[in-house]
Amino acid sequence: MASSSLLLMSLFLLLVVPSSVLSATLRSDIQALESIIRSIDPSSISPSSFLSTWDFSEDPCEGSGTFLGVMCSFALENTTSRVTEIDLDDDGYDGFLSEAIGNLTELTALSLNNNRFRGPIPETVFQLRKLAKLSLSGNFFTGDITPGITKLKELKTIDLSKNSIAGEIPPRISGLRSLTHLILSNNHIDGRIPALNGLWKLQVLELGNNHLFGMLPKLPPSLRTLSLCYNSLAGRISPLHRLKHLVSLDVSQNRFSGTIGHEILTFPEISRINVSFNQFISIEVIQVIGMETHLRVLDAEGNHLQGPLPLNLATYGNLKDINLRSNMFSGDIPKIYGKRLENSWRSLYLENNYLTGTLPEEFQRISKQIKGSLSNNCLQCPKNVTICQGVQKPKSQCTNAMQEEGLE
Repeated sequence: MASSSLLLMSLFLLLVVPSSVLSATLRSDIQALESIIRSIDPSSISPSSFLSTWDFSEDPCEGSGTFLGVMCSFALENTTSRVTEIDLDDDGYDGFLSEAIGNLTELTALSLNNNRFRGPIPETVFQLRKLAKLSLSGNFFTGDITPGITKLKELKTIDLSKNSIAGEIPPRISGLRSLTHLILSNNHIDGRIPALNGLWKLQVLELGNNHLFGMLPKLPPSLRTLSLCYNSLAGRISPLHRLKHLVSLDVSQNRFSGTIGHEILTFPEISRINVSFNQFISIEVIQVIGMETHLRVLDAEGNHLQGPLPLNLATYGNLKDINLRSNMFSGDIPKIYGKRLENSWRSLYLENNYLTGTLPEEFQRISKQIKGSLSNNCLQCPKNVTICQGVQKPKSQCTNAMQEEGLE
């Protein structure tokens, strides 16, 4: 009789108690999480890490203070909770990313940055059709960026930087129309950059420190940050003239040639430009009096820039740091440079050019807080001037260089 009463009471609770109280995480999601932690070396899971809180005696989506780094959807009536985000801390987890990750079909964000995950990125990741953020930076992932990534139409952020990923960038990646951040820097990616102008929402493109070559492709005009440094890209940078929303540009350490156009220097929001260590022969610096410019840093070191120093740099009201060393500039240092260095410029590097003559008088009054160097020119450079430290070339060397430049 007692057992019959207990059975009736249990049935009553099942009927009366709201289903949200009885709900739990979908079993296949729990199994995926179990597989993820099994694929990680237990000795790399410290007591203070997120993974140390993954206690499978509790429900991942309902436990209090457990399963740090896991976010879930709220269970609706007659449904189970689902894992929607995994964002692990950078505790140095050492292992592989389990293929079971593909069973978390409600996942919208996967972030495993700055750990020691290795091996290829599982193809099952590309089954996660709701994924909006894939951030695996600072690990040891290998393999190619497979075309499967182009199935993830909801992606807004791809960050695979600082890994050992090789191969080419899939041309069909331009079909990810929601993408705003594409960060693939510090890998072993090679080949040409495909046309990316279809990524009309893209704001950040970072492809530096790879093995890319060829000419610049078509790029989306929405870009605000563009970094292509330390590759083997060549040709002119005139395709960049369309990128009028750029704030930061870095094309250093490539093989670009021709002219650094005034269009780039006068983009309305451009703040930092690094075109150093290329093969540019000229830079167009137009007068910007009456124009509002935000350019603060200009680095054009290590090119073949010729002729006199650009006088109009002094009209860029927010300019603070200038690096023009190791070029072929000749003639005097403009007097206006002295006034700018005294009032607003923080650094001026002009060493290893063919500059001649005396210094503007303001150079004698600048404080030691100013950074810069004028060495290895043919200047009359008093040793008591801070940025005059270092030797100067014989005057004949600069004269000969100017004559050769005139012949060219």
